[in-house]
Amino acid sequence: MKKSFKYLALASLGVVALSSCNNDNFLDVPQYNIVGIETQFESDDKARLGLNGIYVYNNVSREDDCWGFKPNLFTGCHPTMDTQCTGWDVKFLDQTWDANVGELGQGWAHCYAAICRANQFLSGLESATDVSAEAKKLCEGEARALRGYFYTWLATTFGRVPMLSTGEDFNNTPEKAAAETYEEMWDFIIADFQAASERLDWTPYNNEYGRCTKGMAKAYLADAYMWKAYRCPDQAADCYAKAKAELKSIIDSGTYELSSNFATNWDPAGFWNKECIWALCSDEGNEWSSWGGDRTITFANPNMLKWFCACPENGGWGAEYLSWEWYDCYEPGDTRRDASCATGAVPADQMEKYGIEKSNVVWGFNPYLKDSLGVKNDAGQVVKPFINPEGVESGTKTMQFHFTNGEFAPAIWTTKIWRNAYADGNSWGTQMWSPTIIYGKRYANVLLDYAECCFRTGDEATGWAQLDQLRNRAWGNLTVGQDYSKYFAHFNTVYAGNGKSITMTEYPIGVLKATVKVPSAKEYYTALQATPNRVGYTHKSEVWKVAVNEERRKEFNSEWCLCPDMIKSGYIEDHIDYNYPKDDGGSDYAHYPWSKRTFTFDINKMDMPIPAVELLKNSLLKQNPGY
Repeated sequence: MKKSFKYLALASLGVVALSSCNNDNFLDVPQYNIVGIETQFESDDKARLGLNGIYVYNNVSREDDCWGFKPNLFTGCHPTMDTQCTGWDVKFLDQTWDANVGELGQGWAHCYAAICRANQFLSGLESATDVSAEAKKLCEGEARALRGYFYTWLATTFGRVPMLSTGEDFNNTPEKAAAETYEEMWDFIIADFQAASERLDWTPYNNEYGRCTKGMAKAYLADAYMWKAYRCPDQAADCYAKAKAELKSIIDSGTYELSSNFATNWDPAGFWNKECIWALCSDEGNEWSSWGGDRTITFANPNMLKWFCACPENGGWGAEYLSWEWYDCYEPGDTRRDASCATGAVPADQMEKYGIEKSNVVWGFNPYLKDSLGVKNDAGQVVKPFINPEGVESGTKTMQFHFTNGEFAPAIWTTKIWRNAYADGNSWGTQMWSPTIIYGKRYANVLLDYAECCFRTGDEATGWAQLDQLRNRAWGNLTVGQDYSKYFAHFNTVYAGNGKSITMTEYPIGVLKATVKVPSAKEYYTALQATPNRVGYTHKSEVWKVAVNEERRKEFNSEWCLCPDMIKSGYIEDHIDYNYPKDDGGSDYAHYPWSKRTFTFDINKMDMPIPAVELLKNSLLKQNPGY
């Protein structure tokens, strides 16, 4: 039976009561709520428990007041323009971010807080005499995997960063320069994941899903090799060969496989399936259906995440949208598009005008919540016509290509996040446990990274085979004959809890009764690579690179890995120039699908600026080029 591993901080903070007195004796009191760090190494059980102080940073923390949503999604997806935003968040879309952006500083502090805990834990573990060799092996493996994970986010976000080693934190090492070279930095991260992969098993300790495993360590180890290849071109051949070997070992282990239906990866009944390698399942915990206190401070819980991502006319805040360029990149028959979004009910003739396919499943409708998009009357019919800037009645705001809520944004919302609960006010009073699933690594990541490594090492046929395997799942062929009734229970609870007299009896996305023929990846992308876009630009990248990264777009929209994967493969600039050419959108943007891009893409800005506050605290740091 699978068990969930809950993250609890071991260390606690002492509280000093303030009182009026005329001497310092009030300080000499027993502090019963402070536990010495050495106590976590008094036994095997306490050592394993001590890991929780690091694991807690794979969830919400005070160093980052909205870690579950920002800055991961904003640095992990928005710079690709496939996910979009409005308000102060738009800086992550148009390269106007700078060193004073709060989310970047919070993300930096969050990761280093986790790294410092890992360093102190590893230092104590080295000298522990009351911890068995077996427990030490597990604890070191998990601690180094976690340290490598947090360093990976820093390295892929900011470029070269300070590498605090075992025993170091910003108390005993207040100033430290960034790694002198990319080789030094990535070798440090590689060593952590290599050590972790040697010490951990394929299955999590005590069957507690949420712990680091050999598969997690190897997946990130391969990722680190590929990043080193990108940063150190003179060592690329060796790095890609090593990454390929690690990825092949994951495939050959038989531990993981693609889920039969892409869509179910984000359903409660589909979580921790065999496709999942590393993820966070955010649930409300003891903040169930509350408002105030931690809820308004952290935002990183399922209610707030779906409020961020839901259609505003359905009660959400609309902080994340998907672009029409992204929607239009799918081939007919690919179920991943409808599994990932719900669109506005844009008039069919307008969609046809621009050659955009009208979905039979998600057009003006969230199929998981069985909810129409837009302002509705008591009968659930979309009402309240929207008057556009020209004074013309044009339906609700969701009936146009670009929804306007003060600023224009594509009328497409992610159902990877806005799926398991309604965003209206009723949800606060009757909300059930509503998990939001945030993936770090899926088996799909392994297959696409392996495909890239195969292409780079001359194994072209194997590379195309990985893409065809993913596409076979994407067209729904793995769903034939499968029973999906286990997925209905949560959604039927959602409906009942919100007073809706509806039930789910058939899974709404991608289920086929007979297999279909899937277009060859090689043939399709060979044609795409040679096809000019709407302004006459043709891809500069090799066919295989277009194929791997366009498949990443289709798999990883609204997931944290999309932008880093495009950067490390050297595709991001070609992607922006081809899929998002400069375009002002004309005067009626509400009825024009394509994105406005006015900025000139600058590859230097793919390394985010070192936060200004960190430059003030650490005189040895230097700002990245481009800022």
